[in-house]
Amino acid sequence: MINELKAKIYNGYEVSKNDALMLAEADLEELCTAANEIRRYFCGAAFDLCTIINGKSGKCSENCKFCAQSTCYETLIEEYPLLEEERLIKGAVYHQSKGILRYSVVTSGRCLDEQELDDLCQSYHRIRQNCAISLCASHGLLTYAQFLKLKGAGVTRYHNNLETSRRNFPNICTTHTYEDKINAIKAAQQAGLEVCSGGILGLGETMEDRIDMVLDIRALGIKSVPVNILNPIAGTPFAKLAVLSMEEVRRAVAIFRFMIPSAAIRLAGGRGLLTDKGKGVFQSGANAAISGDMLTTAGICIDDDLNMLDELSYRVKML
Repeated sequence: MINELKAKIYNGYEVSKNDALMLAEADLEELCTAANEIRRYFCGAAFDLCTIINGKSGKCSENCKFCAQSTCYETLIEEYPLLEEERLIKGAVYHQSKGILRYSVVTSGRCLDEQELDDLCQSYHRIRQNCAISLCASHGLLTYAQFLKLKGAGVTRYHNNLETSRRNFPNICTTHTYEDKINAIKAAQQAGLEVCSGGILGLGETMEDRIDMVLDIRALGIKSVPVNILNPIAGTPFAKLAVLSMEEVRRAVAIFRFMIPSAAIRLAGGRGLLTDKGKGVFQSGANAAISGDMLTTAGICIDDDLNMLDELSYRVKML
């Protein structure tokens, strides 16, 4: 069944929900091998490497149960307002010098106020004057007009994770909705921005929830799909959830590759929880990553990532 489905994908077939559910029961090693072959067929040896900076930390009004930055929970994170322009520029220049292709400023909160947006747009203009790294932004549920400002400042991609399926979303967050996220994504696209959107594995969802999320991502035409692994943070409602096994992460990513064969499937937060730092998942269909530190947790050293990619015969290239 795996090989028949793979051959159909090569000929333009779009995997259905039923197909994906059947893959959830398939032999893991056969599934992952086939997913890696699909990745190689559609994307070659290209590997998309980006990095993020926590541009504004904590004091978020939203109640996402996985997040250490929410004011609803008592966590031990550093809180600070929007970083100064020079700090953001320095980060961009440094990451470009390390071979990173895209740099994203991420801010806590439901959205930005107009002064924060203006300050960030000025910073984005200055970054573009100082280096050629591509710019991504992650600032919550902005409006169409705000997305136009970002695009005018040199941002080319916007990040807004769906996080989970429509069915499961109310179990994760109640201060905004799944539809709020869909609307923001569509507004960003209407403003001419590419969109990066994925989710978190390990929020108590089923495999069907994961498949439903990717079906929505596919329907939105999104080609950059972050896959986070829940890192249970003390003080959050999800602090006691079990960390997913390597096998479950590999299976989910392999199924995603069957569903979105030409996408950049990007290992993101929680990768450091994997004993091999993601190597096995990069051989199971994933072909992109966030390198360096995450928002409130440590990530993987850029040099270590570059050495791993060289060992796996990947080459860093924009996808």
